[in-house]
Amino acid sequence: MRLEISCHDRVGMGEKVLRIFVEHDINVRGIELKQPGRIFINIPDLEFSELQQFMPQLRLIEGVGDVKTAPYMPSERERNELETLIKTFPDPFISIDVKGNVLLVNNAAQFAINTDSANIKGEHVSNWLKGFNFSRYLEADEVLAQTRRVKFLDDDFVADIMPIHVTDESDKQVLAGAMLILKSEVRLGQQMNAFKQTSDSGFSHIQASSSAMRKVIREAKRMVQLDSAMLITGETGTGKELLARACHNASDRHDKPFMMLNCASLPDEAAESELFGSINKAGEPPKRGIFELADGGTIFLDEVGEMSAKLQIKLLRVIQDGSFRRIDDEQEVNVNVRIICSTNKDLLSLVAKGEFREDLYYRLNVLGLNLPSLRERRSDIIPLAEFFIAKSAQQIGKNHLTFSDSCREFIEHYPWPGNVRQLENVLIRAVSLLEGDTLSTSHLQLPAYTRERGYLEQDFEGTLDEAVKNFEANLLRKLYPAYPSTRQLAKKLGLSHTAIANKLREYNINKKTVKI
Repeated sequence: MRLEISCHDRVGMGEKVLRIFVEHDINVRGIELKQPGRIFINIPDLEFSELQQFMPQLRLIEGVGDVKTAPYMPSERERNELETLIKTFPDPFISIDVKGNVLLVNNAAQFAINTDSANIKGEHVSNWLKGFNFSRYLEADEVLAQTRRVKFLDDDFVADIMPIHVTDESDKQVLAGAMLILKSEVRLGQQMNAFKQTSDSGFSHIQASSSAMRKVIREAKRMVQLDSAMLITGETGTGKELLARACHNASDRHDKPFMMLNCASLPDEAAESELFGSINKAGEPPKRGIFELADGGTIFLDEVGEMSAKLQIKLLRVIQDGSFRRIDDEQEVNVNVRIICSTNKDLLSLVAKGEFREDLYYRLNVLGLNLPSLRERRSDIIPLAEFFIAKSAQQIGKNHLTFSDSCREFIEHYPWPGNVRQLENVLIRAVSLLEGDTLSTSHLQLPAYTRERGYLEQDFEGTLDEAVKNFEANLLRKLYPAYPSTRQLAKKLGLSHTAIANKLREYNINKKTVKI
């Protein structure tokens, strides 16, 4: 049994307590003073009558406050805690002495070796681990912790080898052996993937190594706590939905729904029903639209530039009043939602053409964010690529996939017109077809491209004259806003005024078709 004695912290208390046990001829198996004023004593189990004889004597000792039984000694708990930790550790754990003989193995190591721990203890560790000289390591003048690749039962493992030192009577560190923690390739891959998996909350899962992207994240973080409408612009595939979700998850609305609708994916009537709901047959409950389902949360309208004029009017009213009517219903529905929209179009240009309501544009663009294209954030490309191949490899049971140097350089300097979405899709396909562990440029299904000559289209169709005209038209459209006068443009390109005027007429380039 174990006793816990509370007493004053002063010299001689231990001696006075132990004297009582000597007088009663009680064998003391252990004594621990874990903290000032508390003495733990381990003694054989006693009959109740024996306890009645000496317990009062303990309490009568000057300075003793209380005596009670304890479930365990502090050192017993610590030892059991350590043993439990070692035995249940998910990776193989092996403890060896200074000769390299096994002293202790945990359940994972015993299971891997597939024999009883009694058959492992006392045997040299080299019976199961190859590729590292443990005897030489333990006999060295200075034994330091290190990590080595080893063969454990003929499979590749990474071994964390940590020496065990104890302090002798002269306070000198003496080597007592070493402990080994072994990690398999699969286990390392799982841990790396877990490390790379980021929380869905906030912006932590958005890759932002580039200055351009860090600027976007800084601005977004300042905007998330505001309930005003937000407009996210950027090319297709830049991650506008991902940013919208991050803004929702970092806001006070994070525990409410995040609903989205692609305005370009549905016909007008279907989109209206999805957004605002409708009245069903008599006796049936009304169909609730996205606005009702997202009450208290956030609605994300992707490609809002594709929204019809009819829906634009209805959306404008929701933003102004927070209310709308279901299709074929006269009853008003009130909601509290935050609206985030995205577009890859120039909404101001659509406003100028009368294709998008000007008042709605200014209602939506209270808070504006522009996502840069992938070619404008090159320092994000390789981290994104590494994340995508690790994610894809985990799904098909592969680990430690890498890029060749030439492939890495190609990926970093490719223009990626489809942005992050294109990068991810290309790498998913490459990983799924890869037979080895190294991705090369040949594994990427992309139009050939060089930094010096740009795209090298292998499937080019048409004639040289058509290609020249396409290039000419694109060049003139790009230059026209800066040189809207035919004389200015002619001087810039070194052509006659008449020649430029004819080409502008041929390609239908004028102030009505090109925004200036």
